[in-house]
Amino acid sequence: MAQPLMPHATASWLVENSSLSFQQVAEFCGLHILEVQAIADDTAATKLTGRDPIRANELTHEEIEKGQADPDYRLQMHKAPDPVRRTRGPRYTPVSKRQEKPDGIAWLIRNHPELSDGQIGKLIGTTRTTIAAIRDRAHWNMANITPKDPVTLGLTTQRELDAAVAKAQKAAGTPARTDTRFDSDREALIVELRAEREQHARDAEAALAAAEAGEEPAVAASDEIFPGIRDPFKR
Repeated sequence: MAQPLMPHATASWLVENSSLSFQQVAEFCGLHILEVQAIADDTAATKLTGRDPIRANELTHEEIEKGQADPDYRLQMHKAPDPVRRTRGPRYTPVSKRQEKPDGIAWLIRNHPELSDGQIGKLIGTTRTTIAAIRDRAHWNMANITPKDPVTLGLTTQRELDAAVAKAQKAAGTPARTDTRFDSDREALIVELRAEREQHARDAEAALAAAEAGEEPAVAASDEIFPGIRDPFKR
């Protein structure tokens, strides 16, 4: 069910300007009845300024009168409020992280020179003026700026950064960079996993052959904590 744009303020207005029950007000505003009771008793944390739902075109006089005449009647929204849409513009960054933007910009300029100022601005949520000042080392706080990965700082995501870098490299006609730092570790892990899988297959075949021959499966001496007792923590 649609709710008024400002439910607490609307509830305050309805409590003060109508004889609707607390339950009716709570259902219409999407609140708990105790919240409406607190508003009526002025025990809410702050005194609310009422918001007229009739002027907001969310209710009509006739609908309120129906509710006042019948305590079991549920108020119907006349017109749901328009959804709030974020306007196009720079990425929003929490206040606590805004002071870290110059560090992220400096990191991008140093590590990804192929990115344009426009791309950096979209990733970090900053202006071209700030980017140019850091690029030219003319920023007012340049002495305290330390390049830091904007993904680590929480200013952008790794997916967005990778997409922007790939787009910039494609526009410049340069081949995409391939990260080979972990290739050796990856290959070693693959070899180790393959060896373990082959060993498990051999063990399974040996156990099956022993079962068919009516023999007890062999237990490696290294797996025994006492003669004939296998260590339960070893596979």
